[in-house]
Amino acid sequence: MQLSPVMEKYILHWGEMGTRWGVNRTVSQIHALLYLSERPLPADEITALLSVARSNVSNSLKELQSWGLVHVTHVMGDRRDHFACKGDTWEMLVTIMEERKRREVEPTLSLLRQCAIELEDDKQTPAFAKKKINTMLNFMSTLAAWFDQVKTLPKPTLVALMKMGSAVAKFVPLKGKRRKAG
Repeated sequence: MQLSPVMEKYILHWGEMGTRWGVNRTVSQIHALLYLSERPLPADEITALLSVARSNVSNSLKELQSWGLVHVTHVMGDRRDHFACKGDTWEMLVTIMEERKRREVEPTLSLLRQCAIELEDDKQTPAFAKKKINTMLNFMSTLAAWFDQVKTLPKPTLVALMKMGSAVAKFVPLKGKRRKAG
């Protein structure tokens, strides 16, 4: 596989963005490379294309597999493992969101629920702090429930909703509140 200057630019940028999202640069670069590749790649080819250590590639591939973004496949006549990326951007987005929910939102919800239970008999925590913790619990619960509902929608419906943008607000009834003109 040959990388064009534009492909290199994309891979390097994806690596930079990964660090901003809290993901290791090499993990993100490998993800970008596999996304752009028209065929599954073995680890040694990934190592050569990205000029990174083989151990780094191995660890990064394990991380991508744990996220469900990359899977192992085999090529006839080649004993090496080859790696392929989910090619559908919507499937990638939902996979990333599901994994972020599992790793970040669900533990936070568990903590908030436990805090809410403890706050019922807590005399030391001020009322304003109790209210903020419960507000955050309600927000995170609503966010998680919304995601669980949205991810079941068919892809064409999701695309249509996204393209509608703020126009979708016209279909939401508001009780006693005025809608901003937009």
